[in-house]
Amino acid sequence: MVVPAVLSQRPATEADRSRLANLLHFETYVHRHLDWRRPLDWLGHDPYLIAENSGQLVAALACSPDLPEVSWVRLFATAAGMRPTDAWDLLWPAATPILRQKEIHTLAAIPLQDWFETLLARSGFIKDHEVVVLEWRPQPLQTSVQEIDADLRPMTQEDLPLVAEVDHAAFRPLWRNSLSALEAAFSQAGLASVVEQGGRIVAYQISTHSARGPHLARLATHPSHQGRGHAATLVRHVQTHVLQRGDTLLTVNTQDNNGASLALYKKLGFNFNGEQFPVYQYDCTSGAD
Repeated sequence: MVVPAVLSQRPATEADRSRLANLLHFETYVHRHLDWRRPLDWLGHDPYLIAENSGQLVAALACSPDLPEVSWVRLFATAAGMRPTDAWDLLWPAATPILRQKEIHTLAAIPLQDWFETLLARSGFIKDHEVVVLEWRPQPLQTSVQEIDADLRPMTQEDLPLVAEVDHAAFRPLWRNSLSALEAAFSQAGLASVVEQGGRIVAYQISTHSARGPHLARLATHPSHQGRGHAATLVRHVQTHVLQRGDTLLTVNTQDNNGASLALYKKLGFNFNGEQFPVYQYDCTSGAD
């Protein structure tokens, strides 16, 4: 297919919301980032670009940053009759200068479909590691965990700024959550807890409920308090919650290169369920688009 001369790109605006919603809902070639926020929530945050053919919306690409230095491909979608490669070749070169202007060093994506993974690979994205899914089938809790000299309590809305501090200290930039992301996570939580020591929050977890079962979505311990059993205590707290609810499955995601996390979950009875998703990264400081 030859890209028609009437094809153009521009920043998305609030006026495009309904057309973008239709694109997301009805089309086949749609990539959505696994995020606490929906793709439309990023409207107004650059780069968020659309392609039009004679005034008809035919594609969209959003790579809106939430924190300094790093961002994710939040959305890429094309309408029927528009090849993903043609849409990408129009929108991607327009997005990269904006990312550089915002001093974004790394853009990452987790492709869930082969067609999108192919697009990323041909555009200079490099596969860095995998996100793996572990699961725990509820059973009597036989493995003991280290007792902690700290208090475990429910998380409150007022805790979130301090939770964000723990999150930023515990994770490298790519995997950090902003305060606004944690606020969104907390609003969707089925169970959210903190470990507090000396009046200071030193660890936290956020879990969600779904038809599939609970999911341990976020777990972090401040580096200065790691190795003291706080993470294990939080995971055991979630497992106890699952048993009390009568659920049949608890899942968690982690990186295949995170040895400490994998060891913790294995010790507490989690097993790899066979699902894994590649994490691709693009160096925005390079000259190639």
